[in-house]
Amino acid sequence: MSTNGTNTTNPTPTPVPIPTGDIAWVMASTALVFLMIPGVGYFYSGMARSKNALSLIMISVLSAAVVSFQWWLIGYSLTFGTSTTKYIGSGENAFFMGVDMTPVSESTPIPKIAYSMFQLMFAAITPALALGSAAERGRILPKIIFIFVWTTLVYDFIACWSWNSNGWLYVLGALDFAGGTPVHIASGAAALAYAIILGKRHGHGSTDFKPHNIANAVLGCVMLWFGWFGFNGGSALGANARAAMACAVTNLSAAVGGLTWVLMDYRIEKKISALGFCSGAVAGLVAITPGSGYVGTPAAVAFGVIGAFFCNIAVHLKHIFDFDDALDVFAVHGVGGLVGNILTGIFAQKSIAALDGFTVIPGGWLDGNFIQLGYQLADSAAGLSYSFVMTYIILFIMDKIPGLSLRADPESEAIGIDESELGELAYYHIDKIISVNKLTGETKTVKEEKVLQNNDVNVSIV
Repeated sequence: MSTNGTNTTNPTPTPVPIPTGDIAWVMASTALVFLMIPGVGYFYSGMARSKNALSLIMISVLSAAVVSFQWWLIGYSLTFGTSTTKYIGSGENAFFMGVDMTPVSESTPIPKIAYSMFQLMFAAITPALALGSAAERGRILPKIIFIFVWTTLVYDFIACWSWNSNGWLYVLGALDFAGGTPVHIASGAAALAYAIILGKRHGHGSTDFKPHNIANAVLGCVMLWFGWFGFNGGSALGANARAAMACAVTNLSAAVGGLTWVLMDYRIEKKISALGFCSGAVAGLVAITPGSGYVGTPAAVAFGVIGAFFCNIAVHLKHIFDFDDALDVFAVHGVGGLVGNILTGIFAQKSIAALDGFTVIPGGWLDGNFIQLGYQLADSAAGLSYSFVMTYIILFIMDKIPGLSLRADPESEAIGIDESELGELAYYHIDKIISVNKLTGETKTVKEEKVLQNNDVNVSIV
């Protein structure tokens, strides 16, 4: 108040408008990415033998649970905390302290709580991807502990480097829209380390390990493809033209990748493989991920073709190098992420990045910014080497701790991880022998036997 009675207090500040449409899109994308986590489980489950089917679905669900707790406890703070160095954050936002309705930044006005939940899903799916290499012989309890430790010491570091505005790869100028390095290269390198530490499955090289349920693999692929619209499109952090373009290039790359893989396999076997199409579609999705917010639809065709081509070659090369990455995680995610990073350095466009109205980049090789390819290679090398070395160290130490041996014993491996580790099975099969009285037509069960690990019922009538 002034001395003459005139009200001179400051007027009430105008509240910053809440971008409800953007928030709605980010939360919808969060749900889409969450759906990808069981999608990984079904994709992996279908490619494994039936006696290990349930454990592969379950470990994906467990990854969501463990990382949800880790992200609340310390993960978000280490990755996106307000007091962050070039390499890792502090504990200032541990327990989601300060993670509220305040905007992430001036250019990203969505609330921190919405952003944190969206990023949580990326953190949760990454170890689920990596653990596919341990299929059919890795114990469950060590995997649970590994998920927590690995997310803290590997994922949070690489994600901070790539996506935090203070991270050294972000400051360097590396482009990674939705997780080429933190998600795919990191999980692929971790999968390779896990496969080497565990060793080969019993019978590898002499026993034919056939997928038990291609329909489950197709279901998992479709869930992944569907969820990837949120994975890439949601990374625009707004309901804008850039998000729409990210969805368009994601879909096109997946489609072209699936067709490319089918054609590559057809020339050898003269058959159109459903599993081959799914593998190619996932390879196309992986490849387009880092560039999805920086490239247009013509480039997406190149991402799909080149990504599927090199991933297909990598699947065959694993037999030459003779390691047992059971579900080809390194070949698809590690190699696909590397190809996507390199192609982003070539095809990134200033005009595509600017579709959201505020992002400015110098573009890639075709825009005359030749150094971008070097940044992308540095990004890829850093993520690959750090993830592989740290994963190997973590697993080596864990395997020496009593009670945390990584590999199931030979008997447990023979009967299957479902029964030995979970005590539950994906399928039960009943064999019945039934006798029929020809005079009265009455039937009588002579023998009934439960046979494990199949998904049908045989009835013999005598």
